[in-house]
Amino acid sequence: MGAQWKAKGRADAAATKGRIFTKLAKEIMVAARTGADPDSNPRLRKAVEQARRASMPRDTLERAIKKGAGLLDEQVNYELVTYEGFAPHQVPVIVECLTDNKNRAAMSVRMLFRKGQLGNSGSVSWDFKYLGMIEATPNTPDADPEVAAIEAGAQDLEPAQDNVTLFLTDPTDLDAVTRALPNFGFTVQSAVLGYRPNNPVKLDETARAEVEAFLEALDADDDVQNVYAALAD
Repeated sequence: MGAQWKAKGRADAAATKGRIFTKLAKEIMVAARTGADPDSNPRLRKAVEQARRASMPRDTLERAIKKGAGLLDEQVNYELVTYEGFAPHQVPVIVECLTDNKNRAAMSVRMLFRKGQLGNSGSVSWDFKYLGMIEATPNTPDADPEVAAIEAGAQDLEPAQDNVTLFLTDPTDLDAVTRALPNFGFTVQSAVLGYRPNNPVKLDETARAEVEAFLEALDADDDVQNVYAALAD
């Protein structure tokens, strides 16, 4: 969950666990609308796995499932709203909000885009691909990511930081590939659907810092669930 760009030192500067848990709980609640059993609900299964990797307390996780499935008196309906525009230096950005108040979310996003440029639907999404993205690490030195990608059904792969391989899939294949990778010597660290830029923008250090500050401010908003930026590593 959260921002989908790689910023220097971002792990140390990330939001508090409480904010991360809030985003995870929202995703769990939305996923649980179509069923409270993770075994028969792939979206919920992925959300639960992400929450467990983030060490979300079990009570919090179970309450989010029940709340989303309508098993508690207290109910909140979150809607997905997507915004597109440009960060400073014309870096394309897609922002996904999960909100129970679309007017509040729209006002917040407009305010946050004052240092950039808020666009219309389709203004930048044409330059992104919507994919399944799986980060996984090898269990043994001889685990071959190319073989794993072919056998598990991934479309492509690329090396990431810290011995992590990023496997890219068709959106409909994300769950199947996630389940298959352990059979070929890989431990899945994360599995999400999201947007990847076709033409990432490369910036100098000063400009990049300005863009990252803009993206961090977006990600910190309570209604913002994911931020995708065409920002080159």
